[in-house]
Amino acid sequence: MNEQKTDVEPLFCARCAAALEPGAGTYYRVAIEAVADPGPVVVADNPSTADLRRQIEVLLTRMEGISEREALDQIYRRLTIHLCGPCFRQWTENPAG
Repeated sequence: MNEQKTDVEPLFCARCAAALEPGAGTYYRVAIEAVADPGPVVVADNPSTADLRRQIEVLLTRMEGISEREALDQIYRRLTIHLCGPCFRQWTENPAG
């Protein structure tokens, strides 16, 4: 009998840490996508060039010392979690809890 071994990382439920077995049909892969306020920026009617420049300078000052990765994470984030069946059912009832 020829058994194939793979170097697949073990999977664990993100909520209860139960071991998950790929191919058994007992867990869920959940993809989460978070986007910062996607609406258009609210600006005063006809802001002056000086007002816009000040707003840009304030934003740049707030961003000093923040890496590109940190800045991107504040705007867009995508992650994948794995949940066992019971945790998935609880999560779908209360995803923020």
